[in-house]
Amino acid sequence: MKGIMGKKLGMTQIFGETGELVAVTVIEATPNVVVQKKTVDKEGYDAVQLGFEPIREKLANKPKKGHFEKAGAKPMRFLREFKDDSFQALDLGSEVKVDIFEEGSFVDITGISKGKGTQGVIKRHGFQRGRESHGSKFHRMPGGLSAGTYPGRVFKGKRMEGRMGNEKVTVQNIEIVRVDADKNLLLVKGAVPGARNGMVLVKAALKK
Repeated sequence: MKGIMGKKLGMTQIFGETGELVAVTVIEATPNVVVQKKTVDKEGYDAVQLGFEPIREKLANKPKKGHFEKAGAKPMRFLREFKDDSFQALDLGSEVKVDIFEEGSFVDITGISKGKGTQGVIKRHGFQRGRESHGSKFHRMPGGLSAGTYPGRVFKGKRMEGRMGNEKVTVQNIEIVRVDADKNLLLVKGAVPGARNGMVLVKAALKK
């Protein structure tokens, strides 16, 4: 499955072909470098490891430096594997650019959602709140957590307050509105997970 890593720059809006206003997310996908090629004979499966976002050499330890030197590439901040037959023809040190995608095609985008900290059940799970008047003491409370004497415990998976966000989220079937190969930009329809300047993974849609 072909894919590329990029950085979410933010959201804007553009005019479509028929003049309608389309909200888009701008993803900057500078060329990804082929760092390693994995084969069935050696690793047990075919895959290509890509690197994204070069870093200073002093930020990489010796094992990482050696790993990148084999490919003739500079140390990278992110490494991800892609299982796609078209990538197997690439040599170590080759670049993968945004032009592997076409306008109008659909992709799945994975990112780390914004962290919200500790939140209650109303914001975290969408619970209905209680009344604010007439002696109500049930405003934003979760309600009963379990039954009585039996089972006498809270079941695993019970929706309660807790940490919200800062987790891996994938949105599927996002349409690519525009591909700007000169500026290494992808404009995709709608919102994608993560904060500005966060790394996102763009892959060809699995269910299209």
